[in-house]
Amino acid sequence: MMRFDPFRELDRLGQPSWHARTSVPLDVYRKGERFIVRVDLPGIDPASLDLTIERNVLSIKAERSWVPAEGDEVLVTERPQGTFTRRLFLSEGLDPDGITAQYEHGVLTVTVPVAASAKSRKISISLGAADDPNVLDVQAS
Repeated sequence: MMRFDPFRELDRLGQPSWHARTSVPLDVYRKGERFIVRVDLPGIDPASLDLTIERNVLSIKAERSWVPAEGDEVLVTERPQGTFTRRLFLSEGLDPDGITAQYEHGVLTVTVPVAASAKSRKISISLGAADDPNVLDVQAS
């Protein structure tokens, strides 16, 4: 048996891998029957956030920009600017229609529920021979 991996691959299309890790870090964890994705996006205007799903690919896009005011003398600029994109490839065991998102205090939290077809379920166990018409069904617990 293989361990269930709902996010088959984390893809950082369009960005060098070092840039993606430092500019858009994320955590993914399971909490019961849902997966939580937490993305650090400090200083992002919530109006610039765009979350889309297409063919089991969840795309997160945001933009951060800063233009110094006239007369400002810029000494150091280390904060990344521009458009940031992360794509998560979701497995078939997740429910893309049930995805929700919330942005608070610079953190985008995306909740991805497990699909009903992927949830654990009880399987009945029959007692006796398979072809015996007097088979007694017992529910496994």
